[in-house]
Amino acid sequence: MRLISQLLAFVLAFALTAQPVMAQSILRDAETEALLRDMAAPLVEASGLEPGNVDIVLINDPSINAFVAGGQAVYIHSGLIDAADTANEVQGVIAHELGHITGGHVVRFNEGASAATNISLLSLLLGVGAALAGAGDAAMGVMMAGQRAAMGKFLAFSRVQESAADAAGAEYLSEAGISGRGSLAFFGKLRNQEFRYGYSQDDDAAFTRTHPLSGDRIATLRESYTRDAAWDAPDDPVLQQRFERVKAKLFGYLKEPERTFNTYPETQTGIPARYARAYAYHKSALVDQAIAETDALLALDPDNPYFLELKGQVLLESGKPDEALPALRNATELTLNEPLIASMFGHALIATEDEANHEEAERVLRAAVARDRLNPFAWYQLGVVYAAKGDMPRARLASAEQQVMTRRYPEALRSAQAAEAGLEPGTPDWIRAQDISLQARAALERIRDER
Repeated sequence: MRLISQLLAFVLAFALTAQPVMAQSILRDAETEALLRDMAAPLVEASGLEPGNVDIVLINDPSINAFVAGGQAVYIHSGLIDAADTANEVQGVIAHELGHITGGHVVRFNEGASAATNISLLSLLLGVGAALAGAGDAAMGVMMAGQRAAMGKFLAFSRVQESAADAAGAEYLSEAGISGRGSLAFFGKLRNQEFRYGYSQDDDAAFTRTHPLSGDRIATLRESYTRDAAWDAPDDPVLQQRFERVKAKLFGYLKEPERTFNTYPETQTGIPARYARAYAYHKSALVDQAIAETDALLALDPDNPYFLELKGQVLLESGKPDEALPALRNATELTLNEPLIASMFGHALIATEDEANHEEAERVLRAAVARDRLNPFAWYQLGVVYAAKGDMPRARLASAEQQVMTRRYPEALRSAQAAEAGLEPGTPDWIRAQDISLQARAALERIRDER
């Protein structure tokens, strides 16, 4: 049993690496998502993928990492944005991850895992044979040697994939006319981090890693990048300006206020610093100071929808929804009903507790979910509006949409069935209620089978 448990632990390690997103939270912000889309757009085109089918998703995780996990989505940790100094550095990371997508590396993950598992299973059988023959120490030796061989094979497979993604990323940067300087700079940061944490850089250590040594990657890529026509291409100044704003915004939102005030002291009066401090003041419940910072931002750019959104957010979350409405309405109109901003505006309309605002809230929220169905907050708010109007079937349908997205499958099934019973058969909403019922039931059956 002990030998078998060790094998199961080995196989489980592979299974866990294939589902890295499940335990992490996604950060959603309209300005950040727009920036990441624009940064990735020329690289997605260069890779031959369809732009509308590739998502860049921000994960709330302070570590410096990015990954793909099936489909055509690139996941970037907030810690990577914090560590990067330029938009060009992040573009280098995105190019690399697109190389994983075009190379089908997530799909081919099973190839490496299967080969490694086969070796481990063979060592298990040999070990059991030795144990039955009375050679317990030999059995354990065979088992451990087999696991080392299996892990070595899998790590080698992973390093080959990483090198292939490096080469593909360099190709996409070149095709898009984007310099590889940022890519090299970011690999340099990774190498410094390895030194800081004591990771060996010798050849023997390279065989125990999932990725090639950063020093080797830099040497290989430098030769490719410096020969490329795009090497001397200047960074996009507009993207860089937007990146600095988003980086500061995330810093203020995620870090402790005191750290934000130390990093962006009041002597700094630029947009990134004011952005960061506005969030820090808001987190500290210092409403007047937060509004002062947002007003200073709006004085510089009165029609910036993200500055308006921030002012509305501060007022709304400080218990002043009526005062938040003008800024949020303006931001929603300027962005043509950007879903995340429109969702906040709809929430503010409902929070006024004025029934006269319900019609506008319904219109705004319906527009939001039409453009972004994967927005549980908007569905929840839309359900509140329907319930206030006495339209319980659609209120339950909105609840089902929210519940199935948040994996609350039993509740989603009950809500969808209740909605279906109250809706007119054959209508789009009735069909959607049926679809959610099928989706929730299938998920519950899958969970039951796994158990």
